[in-house]
Amino acid sequence: MEVMDSAKRLLNQLAHAAVRKRDCYIQIVFNRLSVRLGYAKAVWAVAHRLCRLVWKVLHEGVRYVEHGPTVNALTLKRRKQRLVTQLKKLGYSV
Repeated sequence: MEVMDSAKRLLNQLAHAAVRKRDCYIQIVFNRLSVRLGYAKAVWAVAHRLCRLVWKVLHEGVRYVEHGPTVNALTLKRRKQRLVTQLKKLGYSV
């Protein structure tokens, strides 16, 4: 049980550090989740993601590449569609 407590504490510290790092994917995930879940649960969700990430790196040999806050074409397309829909609801013709 002592190992589990120290692992939980370590993951919690890693998550807190990761959400404070600027322009990183984990911070973006945290910001998205914290709106719905609140700070504490969002930090634990990030800790869970980090745990899965560490597992994949160590056991499957996957290489981690930080993508940062880049916007891909699909995200941009969805954002445009959402904004057009909102403008139409407000009475504008787009």
